[in-house]
Amino acid sequence: MLRGPIEIVPPGSTPRANDDRTILCHINPTGCFLEGGPHGDCGLTGRKIIVDTYGGRGRHGGGAFSGKDPTKVDRSAAYMGRYIAKNIVAAGLAGQCEVQLSYAIGYPDPLNIWVSTFGSAAHGLTDGQIADVIRKHFKLTPRGIIETLNLRRPIYRETARHGHFGRENPAFTWEKTDKADALRRAIGMAA
Repeated sequence: MLRGPIEIVPPGSTPRANDDRTILCHINPTGCFLEGGPHGDCGLTGRKIIVDTYGGRGRHGGGAFSGKDPTKVDRSAAYMGRYIAKNIVAAGLAGQCEVQLSYAIGYPDPLNIWVSTFGSAAHGLTDGQIADVIRKHFKLTPRGIIETLNLRRPIYRETARHGHFGRENPAFTWEKTDKADALRRAIGMAA
């Protein structure tokens, strides 16, 4: 139950209070949205979406990975989630990890970062603590994801066959574990 005053904050403004008790609700943060249908979203769907989930093990928001525009977080954030999860496991923070990044159109930062280590978190860490480390060590805006993973290269043809994940291909930057040492240091673990 909400207690206290409710503040309406226009898009682009900052709320007066922004602490643990503040609930931010984003209502149509993109503003007027007139572009829809084939002009706004086009690409393969249906069976392609099922293929991209790796039989349900690699869950994602429902957009097929067939688009080539890295500003669309359906694909780019899934790659970033893979990159983050691989680095968490490589750092020894967990035996397995799933990372969920939730976005709203018109708002560049993820509204939520959810982590599940399926009970395999190491050294008394909680999934919430790992999410806090992620927030501090990864650039999660669409621009940050594009820059981190260098997604403006012509790499997407190679992803169209044999899958997006689990292949040692130098073009697949989301498979690197180059942040493992920084994550280990962030929680005070020895290498």
